[in-house]
Amino acid sequence: MATSPTTAELLATTLQALQSGLTNVPLSSAMDATEAWQQQFLQSGQPELQDVAREIGNLQSLLTAKPLDGAAIGRSLSMLGSQTNDLSKTAPLTHATNLSELSTQLLRLGGELENQPA
Repeated sequence: MATSPTTAELLATTLQALQSGLTNVPLSSAMDATEAWQQQFLQSGQPELQDVAREIGNLQSLLTAKPLDGAAIGRSLSMLGSQTNDLSKTAPLTHATNLSELSTQLLRLGGELENQPA
């Protein structure tokens, strides 16, 4: 049986994927990554992480909807970026820098999608 990735591994993989651009991330990879994050957050028992898990569930629904709604996906990414930024402020130093970078990437990509003409 496969083991669950660590937070550090998930952070590194997620950052690498986002840096390559949203359109370069296969949907199956995006769904696997969001599922891993969601499970980790739901199992944490921490209310603020469960809020992030709910937003990840929203993003998963948006990514599988037909047709895709770029503005809605952008809003979800921006919300996740904001939540990640909040988490980075209280995270252990070993994760804070990567969480801050993840927040920046999510906010940037979310803003780009939100501002695209329909």
